Amino acid sequence: MPAKIFVLDTNVILHDSRCLRAFEENDVVLPIVVLEELDRFKRGTEEIHFQARECLRDLDSMSGDFLARDGIPLGEGLGKLRVFVLQPDYDLLNGAFTEDIADHRILATALWMKKTEPDRSVILVSKDSNLRVKAKSLGLVAEDYEADKVRRPDLLWAGKRVVEDLDPGALDAFFEAPHRVDQAALASIVDPQPNENFILRSGSKSVLASYDAREAVFARLPPRLQAFGVKPRNAEQTFALRMLLDDSIRLVTLAGTAGTGKTLLALAAALECHQRYRQIMLARPVVPLSNRDLGYLPGDIQSKIDPYMQPLRDNLAVIRGQLSPGEEQARTLAKLQESDRLTLTPLAYLRGRSLHGAYFIVDEAQNLTPHEVKTVLTRAGEGTKIVLTGDIRQIDQPYLDALSNGLSHVIARMHGQELYGHVLLEKGERSDLAELAGRLL
Repeated sequence: MPAKIFVLDTNVILHDSRCLRAFEENDVVLPIVVLEELDRFKRGTEEIHFQARECLRDLDSMSGDFLARDGIPLGEGLGKLRVFVLQPDYDLLNGAFTEDIADHRILATALWMKKTEPDRSVILVSKDSNLRVKAKSLGLVAEDYEADKVRRPDLLWAGKRVVEDLDPGALDAFFEAPHRVDQAALASIVDPQPNENFILRSGSKSVLASYDAREAVFARLPPRLQAFGVKPRNAEQTFALRMLLDDSIRLVTLAGTAGTGKTLLALAAALECHQRYRQIMLARPVVPLSNRDLGYLPGDIQSKIDPYMQPLRDNLAVIRGQLSPGEEQARTLAKLQESDRLTLTPLAYLRGRSLHGAYFIVDEAQNLTPHEVKTVLTRAGEGTKIVLTGDIRQIDQPYLDALSNGLSHVIARMHGQELYGHVLLEKGERSDLAELAGRLL
């Protein structure tokens, strides 16, 4: 069977600069207009600018004739790469579109490949759903870029389990010091994962426990967990708070719909742990609702990001509202803010930094690409804990979905690591209205 031909859109490269080698033994075609678009993106500090530069450096390091019909080899076991220049007499769109834009030239390139390579499958790869629809309307096969996608979102690890009908004796052992039970005594629990959370039941008794993979034991969670005046309202929030307060778990992800308490719990836990960390850093992707930009804003960097960071301030206000003005914790919160030990940080300026002894919370992490999340995680120095929160069904980036976003990527790849903990929060606690809207709308 002859190798397939994949024609790439620019946004695929801006999403993953390594995509040229992601198509196995099949050939890759880059329309020349893609290189023209990459040139516009090579300057800047955002992730897409980094991806553009990386791809251009990779192309520059290759030797051979890019324009040759056979292309140049991409490596052992891989196909070949060809850059295609669309000539004026190659127009196969027949006036289907009114504008001469880059997208339409990419479509014309794919159509020309299909015409000149009738024995081979030609597939247009794009992160732009509208371009894929246009391609299909012209009789082309079009696909999303899936090399970095995870499995179905409903199969992502939930980080929690309910186990029924356990031996009453094993459950009773949790109520006696040291409130830990060896894995061998609970052999009916199959393949427990590091830091996995459990609701264990036997008749009318139940226990909340977590699995410690280092010692191969199940440990009962403290019955009255709280952080800076915030108390968990359900088992899922208790699981989350336990991981957020545990310094041995260096990476925590909290996924769940709006109102499940992800951000509030993370902030409260960070404040509770403030004495063990040099700084508490809060960040979220600068993505306005429905991608409608607010335009140019006056002031310094902090003033410009304030509208996007307001949700974090709202959660801080909730915590502050539960504390009495003269209370020690209220004074501590004020001191942390005044001394810049509690700071709001724009993610765009994180590259190149090294974070030591920081409790770093990234809210709305589902709006980050896998590479952006990697950039965040690789900033972690000694003593740093990173918390990612988000809802993989509420994505505001046009080229990301529930399978390809950074939060899903972390959950799928970090699952099973001893430094990592995760829980899916499903029960809304913001209000009855918020829970009803999240469930029905």
